[in-house]
Amino acid sequence: MTEAAGTLLYRQGAQGLEVLLVHPSGNYNRRAPWSIPKGVPDPGEDLEAAARRETQEEAGIVPGQLVYLGKIRYTRSRKIVHCFAGPAPAEQAAKAASWEVDQARFMPLDEARRKIHPDQRPFLDLLERHVRPSPMS
Repeated sequence: MTEAAGTLLYRQGAQGLEVLLVHPSGNYNRRAPWSIPKGVPDPGEDLEAAARRETQEEAGIVPGQLVYLGKIRYTRSRKIVHCFAGPAPAEQAAKAASWEVDQARFMPLDEARRKIHPDQRPFLDLLERHVRPSPMS
């Protein structure tokens, strides 16, 4: 079974919370859903290190402090994706930094919900709970 790790970087934008997503390159992926920057760990590499490396390789951003958000299992391929979240470094802009992606950008949460791979959508809910703590009773 394949395991991958990625990041869900976030920031406050004009329309509220924004997240970094990437779009796979290639004409055959024209209509493919967006994704968190992610990839398979190299031999001996831990999940967080893989997530950091993939984010830098795909979006040109070096993540700062990250927290483990959780994992999901793709419904068709059964691939497991682990997600780490953290605030986006203010001084770094997203760019398609690898042949694997043709776009990398921050988008408002509602747009991200429409564009992200359906199996990754729970990561957006987990992130929202992480950054918007529930009011004290």
